[in-house]
Amino acid sequence: MTDAVTRAAQILKDHRESIDRLDAILVYTLGERFKHTQAVGKLKASHDLPPSDPDREATQIARLEDLANRADLDPDFAKKFLNFIIAEVIQHHKKHQE
Repeated sequence: MTDAVTRAAQILKDHRESIDRLDAILVYTLGERFKHTQAVGKLKASHDLPPSDPDREATQIARLEDLANRADLDPDFAKKFLNFIIAEVIQHHKKHQE
């Protein structure tokens, strides 16, 4: 291999190692987030509160869009990601109310 190809392979390896660490952070962060949303779901169920809160969801989506813009992340992607998470959380909350 040429020096340039060897260097590119090392840079690629370094990026992939960073991506792997970030993926781990995302998974553990989501795990922690869902622990809290599960607790919220149980609290809502025990007090007969609705499983979803459209006002809170809209506020969170707007907040995430702002964060995405500041982080140089596509805000549409961030919104889709949060909507996916919210849908999962609502399903969990509904299960607690059954």
